[in-house]
Amino acid sequence: MSLITDAIFVKALRSNAALIAALPAGDVYNTAIALPDEDADNAPLPYVIVSFDGLNNQDATKDDDFEADSDQVQIGIEIAAETRPKLGELARTVRKTLREYFREHQGDDSDEDYQLIPEDMTLTAQPVQYDSLKPCYWQRLTYQCDTKPDDNEQD
Repeated sequence: MSLITDAIFVKALRSNAALIAALPAGDVYNTAIALPDEDADNAPLPYVIVSFDGLNNQDATKDDDFEADSDQVQIGIEIAAETRPKLGELARTVRKTLREYFREHQGDDSDEDYQLIPEDMTLTAQPVQYDSLKPCYWQRLTYQCDTKPDDNEQD
């Protein structure tokens, strides 16, 4: 399931009704703001974009010379807002929502998406930046996730 780990991040963020209500689009974008460039440049603030930023399959094992049974997936979350305080609050909400959703659903096999929840993850955050052309403040959070590949991915 490693190749679709971003889907569980989107689902987790969508589970927070207050977060979704605070976003003019009424949703979290996945991968990009799917609009022509001129419209995307003027997308209403605030917004959150979740992206799949790559995967590294860990070293091969004695059971499989070609692929190991764990992947390290990077998920990026770009957050933009009108003011620095709003950006900070939105970033805190995103972080808290993900942490609580994953804790609540980890190991819960009553939901078919539980397999997408990372086994472990580490958060890093880039510096807060200002885009004078938009204008907005923005920041990118990066989650380094340890995951298990789906059997179909290895075939």
